[in-house]
Amino acid sequence: MIRVMFVCHGNICRSPMAEFVFRSMVKNHGLEDVIKAASAATSTEEIGNPVHRGTRQKLLEHGISPEGKTAVRLTKSDYDRYDYLVGMDSANIRNMRAITGGSDKIYKLLSFAGIDRDVADPWYTGDFDKTYDDIMTGCGALLEKLEGELDVR
Repeated sequence: MIRVMFVCHGNICRSPMAEFVFRSMVKNHGLEDVIKAASAATSTEEIGNPVHRGTRQKLLEHGISPEGKTAVRLTKSDYDRYDYLVGMDSANIRNMRAITGGSDKIYKLLSFAGIDRDVADPWYTGDFDKTYDDIMTGCGALLEKLEGELDVR
């Protein structure tokens, strides 16, 4: 079993988008029994709040429902429970390391696609399309990597 935790600042825009996009990809590849995904925040300000309406709308446009998801915070113990902790930007990565005390399992999403930049936060940009495209790119590359680890290709 491979467990992936996607992380952003508030767990209402980027990380839940990545969680549900990735789950959909995993299901489409028939790997839902061997790859699990979740998401969390590095901050506490949105804890308990539902997925942002822009993220919800973008996911629903692609037939993906984020129903039931509410923001939760990353914990120190998540470092032991997950194989990959995947942040959306450099600030997330710094905060993830501070919260968990680890670094070997922490990655920036677009790095899996060989891209050295952040996934822009649509909370500030308002551009959920660009965020979705980046998340599709990063999640697709991550899934390809995990399929290689599982030797299922």
